[in-house]
Amino acid sequence: MNTAEHGRGFSLMELMIVVAILGIIAAIALPNYLNQVQKSNRVSAKSALLDLAARQENYFALNNAYSSQLTSLGYATVTNNTVAVPSTTQNYYSVTIASVGVATPSYVLQATPVTGSAQATDACKVYQMDSYGNKSNVTTSSATVTTSGCW
Repeated sequence: MNTAEHGRGFSLMELMIVVAILGIIAAIALPNYLNQVQKSNRVSAKSALLDLAARQENYFALNNAYSSQLTSLGYATVTNNTVAVPSTTQNYYSVTIASVGVATPSYVLQATPVTGSAQATDACKVYQMDSYGNKSNVTTSSATVTTSGCW
């Protein structure tokens, strides 16, 4: 049998078909993967807000007022009155005390996506929680986000 008649390897057409199929698979899989990464990172923001709310309630029980400073709530690593979440290798959210009511004791806490992180393009935008337990999502200009499934 002559090996010249039966070429070895793949033809250019076969190779291009494989590349096209891989491109289609990647176009479908990559957005879904990034969406799942964003969903898993949202847990950090929600946990951080719940932890901060618990610290605010403990502070209120001792001082009959809510704190406007994260350091007085026991946070050690605070920059410009914000805490980075999850604070290990890549920060996805900045958690802050957005406001504290003095006449009527209350607070609003926010977890804002860090610019340039995987969460910067998240449809849920800014996570917000208040002293009454109300949970919502807002844009950076405080407009309500109507995306379902955030909380």
